[in-house]
Formats: sequence, structure tokens, C-alpha cells
Amino acid sequence: MKLFKIALFVAILLVNFAIASPSWADRPKATKNADYIEVTKTLDRLLQEQESDGATPALKQQIDELKIQKAAIASGITWGQCSNETGSTLAIYGSAPGESSKSADTLYFLADGQTTPDGWDCSGIYLPSGTKSAESDSTKPSVFKIMDGTRLVAKRNSETGEIVFNVPLIADAPAEKMSIPNISQAFIDSRIPSSLSAEPLDD
Repeated sequence: MKLFKIALFVAILLVNFAIASPSWADRPKATKNADYIEVTKTLDRLLQEQESDGATPALKQQIDELKIQKAAIASGITWGQCSNETGSTLAIYGSAPGESSKSADTLYFLADGQTTPDGWDCSGIYLPSGTKSAESDSTKPSVFKIMDGTRLVAKRNSETGEIVFNVPLIADAPAEKMSIPNISQAFIDSRIPSSLSAEPLDD
């Protein structure tokens, strides 16, 4: 009887290993990451452009930066970081606490001098209409995506008043197609900055 119980236990254990996904399984491949796919497509397009039209210093720099971006995402970094040095509150996007980074992003408010914590995914930035920036059309709200593995710093040019960024921004879906209000900078400045905390890092 004792031998039967041991054999039954071993059989159940083997069946469990065969059908249950182990907790030590590998992370999902980077090739399934939306940012990785987007960076790869852009990199392929620029490499083709370089092959057909020749390499300019600006094009070579874009290609080199995208290669580093692609490697950062492939390494398993699944979050971006934002720093606000504009002198005013900045509207940013990120996942709500406890939600997957794949879920719909929520609008948060980042105070001047504040940086999002490590591991908290700053996935986008919202610029309201009237914002002076080389990247945005000031007549309508603009939404820009922040790639995984990117540390974005937003500053204000003291001479022109424009908001400038340390990395090129990637236009996302038009703001009017997203479930966000058309809000002004005055409204953003009136908000109490969001309290941001990250889940423990798993990379």
C-alpha cells in the first residue's frame, strides 16, 4: 500500500510538470514587445534608405541610436522613465497601479523637478494645444510614445519658451482618437502632482 501511494504521488508530480507552466519559465521574447517591433521596422526602413541614398551623419546617428534602443528592449527593460525640468507640470502616461503595462494607459501629472521611479513605465507624454515644441502641432493636443528603455528629459528653452527633449519623440495616436480630454496647460498646472510608485523590478 505504501509503495502504491509513492507511485501515485510520483505519477501526479510528473503529470503536473508535464501540463503546468513552470514558474521559472523564460520571459516573453522581445520580438513580441510592441516597442521592439516598432523599433525594428523603423531601423529596417532607415537601413534601406542608407543603402539606396547613402549615409548622412544624421541618418547614421539615427541608425546607431535605434540599434542601441533595440538592444535595450531585447535585454528585458520593459519600462521608460520621464524627468520634468520644464518649470511647469507635465502630463504623462503610464499604467495604473497593479495593472499590466499592456493595459490602457492613464494620464498622470509629473511635477517640475520630478522623475518617475525606476520600474514605473512612463509610456507617453501629452502636450496640450498651445504648447511650444518642435515635435508638436501647437493647434491641437499631441500624444507621443516613449519607448521601453528610454530615459526622457523634458526641459524648457529659456530663449524661445519651447519644450525640448533629449531624445526624438515618436508621434502616437492623435489625441482626439484617445479617451482623454482636450485639456489646457493651465489645467495641468492646477493639478496636484501624481504620487507614483513602481512594482518591484523583475529584471
